[in-house]
Amino acid sequence: MVFLERLGGWIWNPWLLGGFLLLGLYYSLRSGFFQVFECRLWLRATLGSLLRKRGRGNGKGLTQFQALSTALASTIGTGSIAGVATAIFYGGPGAVFWMWVSAFLGMMTGCAEKTLAVRYRRRNGAGAWQGGPMDYMERGLKLRPLAMMFSLFCVCASIGGGDMVQANSIATSLEHAFGWDRLAVGCVTAVLTGLVILGGIGRIGRVSEKLVPVMALLFLGGGVLVLARHAVAIPAALTEIVTQALTPKAALGGGMGYGMAAAMRYGVARGVFTNEAGLGSSAMAHAAADVDEPAEEGMWGLFEVFIATLLVCTVTALVILVSGVYAPQTALRAIQAETVDSSMVGAALSGAAFATVMGRWGGPFVAVCLLMFAFSSLLGWSYYGERGLEYLTGTSRWTGVYRMAFLVCVVLGSVGDVGTVWQLADVCNGMMALPNLAALFLLSPEALRLIQAWTRRQKSAPDRA
Repeated sequence: MVFLERLGGWIWNPWLLGGFLLLGLYYSLRSGFFQVFECRLWLRATLGSLLRKRGRGNGKGLTQFQALSTALASTIGTGSIAGVATAIFYGGPGAVFWMWVSAFLGMMTGCAEKTLAVRYRRRNGAGAWQGGPMDYMERGLKLRPLAMMFSLFCVCASIGGGDMVQANSIATSLEHAFGWDRLAVGCVTAVLTGLVILGGIGRIGRVSEKLVPVMALLFLGGGVLVLARHAVAIPAALTEIVTQALTPKAALGGGMGYGMAAAMRYGVARGVFTNEAGLGSSAMAHAAADVDEPAEEGMWGLFEVFIATLLVCTVTALVILVSGVYAPQTALRAIQAETVDSSMVGAALSGAAFATVMGRWGGPFVAVCLLMFAFSSLLGWSYYGERGLEYLTGTSRWTGVYRMAFLVCVVLGSVGDVGTVWQLADVCNGMMALPNLAALFLLSPEALRLIQAWTRRQKSAPDRA
């Protein structure tokens, strides 16, 4: 476990995190900061389309909303609740600012990623669309070894971080909130997951388009309620976020303080893990969308990052900071003395924040939200693992075996100690990101060309409504 922890730290800190930021900055500069100056255009293509009557597709792929929901199912996971709380605890309020920076730049990375996924996708034996980073690595760059590397670590990440860690989060949260037996929770979770994933990407898409809006609205509604009750503290919290992010060492008294480096490390990492822009995973869901224009699907990549990080994670962060449950000096003393326990970080900290308004229901509310977030992540990552395995083996013959193994690991993750699995998942995610970031940079001329051409067509169309 020590080896995995050191390996994960070497991969993720700080040069790979810097790679995510630099690639996002590169795409932002080359596109003229499309995410800002063409905001009305991409919002009309995404949020605006949800308000208009749209067809249900041709049966050979997901609708764009189903593709978005499937991608959000994996990105809006436990990290949106527990991960943000942990980032603030270890990195200080300034971590939230760098999470915003990461998401802002990552919007263009996500846009390019989804555009390329649709550009290089192919139809499977049943005539349905499928694709992802492995396809644009092979077909766009002619680098099959790079695609094999990505696929291998994608399968490992799906079993570790996408399966066992999420199942453990479900079981432990329900055990703490309601006293339910973890093995029983794991078995029920495995059955419910199996009922969905055994129906393939079509069923995953149909379930996700119903589950994701409900869970997001439930959590955001609870968050808005807490923020409304603590509205007077919001300006101070926002000021604290910005000042501590840009101060070399924000002194809190007694010679203690959070450093800017820690804020950047935890903030950027949280942004990457919550929206997955540049990781390559969610591009596989978008590649299955029933859409003709690659860049049109790229707009949903922009929207996805906006929802996952700039909206959901921001609400979590503000709820923690305005509620008064987070004490910086206490956190720093515990970190320095190595006396941090589970009641001080993660979901427990988020639950305490919601409890300031919801009372004894704050903990159960967070537990239920965590349950839905983690369950949705199971659905999304099961498909990503299938795609990775199918690419590695060149056949879908092993899909059934993978699904059964995935469900068994749901039960194992529910009752086991997944500390080592967390470390393994971090390593696998990093090893997925390496080839994907390289591919996105090498294919940037084509991605930018597709985005710019689509933008010109949209602006010159006689009816843009």
